[in-house]
Amino acid sequence: MSEQYHYAVVGAGRQGVAAAYDIAKWGNAGSVLLADTNGDLATRAAERINNLIGHKVASATQIDTRDYSVLVELLKPIDVFLCAVPFVFILDCTRAAIEARASMVDLGGHTDTALKQLAINDEARAAGITVVPDCGMGPGMNNTLGMYAIEQLQMHNAIPREVRLWDGGLPQTPPEPWGYQCSFHINGLTNEYDGQALFLRDGVVTPVDALTELETIEFEGVGKLEAFVTSGGTSTVPYTCEGILQVYENKTLRYPGHYHQFKAFKDLGLFREEPLSVAPGLTISPRQVYHTLLGPSIEAERVMDICLMRARGTGEKDGKDLSLVIELIDRYDEVTGFTAMERLTGWHAAIMTQFIARRDIPPGVWTLEKAVSATRFLEEVRRRGFHITERWED
Repeated sequence: MSEQYHYAVVGAGRQGVAAAYDIAKWGNAGSVLLADTNGDLATRAAERINNLIGHKVASATQIDTRDYSVLVELLKPIDVFLCAVPFVFILDCTRAAIEARASMVDLGGHTDTALKQLAINDEARAAGITVVPDCGMGPGMNNTLGMYAIEQLQMHNAIPREVRLWDGGLPQTPPEPWGYQCSFHINGLTNEYDGQALFLRDGVVTPVDALTELETIEFEGVGKLEAFVTSGGTSTVPYTCEGILQVYENKTLRYPGHYHQFKAFKDLGLFREEPLSVAPGLTISPRQVYHTLLGPSIEAERVMDICLMRARGTGEKDGKDLSLVIELIDRYDEVTGFTAMERLTGWHAAIMTQFIARRDIPPGVWTLEKAVSATRFLEEVRRRGFHITERWED
């Protein structure tokens, strides 16, 4: 009988529940504990997983991750846990993982936090645990596709030169007037649109402002979409590939018209968090007003969505260019009720969690691009029924 593992998911929101389901189904799980500040939410999540799996494997508990000592005690019996909490809490969760000697994966999305986690690699290694930050859809699956393109070019005796990524989650039917819906808090969307991305340009890590460099790209069966720069999507890969590739970049996909709508909001100053004086004795945060007004119009509890991903890797072979184009398209799953965004985000992190449980990744803090080969990772992605296409272009 295969060894069984004890898992936890800290943060029982949408992506966390999807990850817990994948772990319960594929991860030789002896137990999966869902922990959240909202005990009722965690209980409902555990019940949903048990119903989907067909037997009792998931349980629930209430916890405030800010209570460090309680978190450490919770993690001590756990082999590996998925940290699905806001990025501001991730570093403390990493320290708690080290003290509890429980390995960890997180959904991240904040590159500076991932770099701080890498700085405590020696502590994680001494504790005998493995930590892999920044898993999910983006960063996560997008970069796995990018690294896969590099690996395949090398296998075909080509010297990789550039990797360009595009990804996005969209409603299958764009609603008026915004043509967009998100199943997460609008603040996360604004943060992506307000920061800077880290790209490789001419072989050097270069910051690029979000909501810039608009282009049009087409997907068969979907049509023409907009693509533009957003922050956080490349994670640590540009640092890893600096001096190796000339170009590494990632752009977000949206339906036509979205870019100019949201750039107008930004140009008007509505992304600003600093209070603004609007009358004697009255100050308000433009971002807070913006979120209060727009949030209810684009946030949805459940989105019948489609997620699209494309990676294009180009290299040189025998003096000529050779390119590999990889595409992954997923849609809302009516059988399980998971959105494409939940599947691609939660399941990517869950797959990494299971690699750690099986001790396929040594102790220490690893970037996702170094933790396991992308070729091996995509074998697990395909096992779960995701449809990935590949085509070579001269």
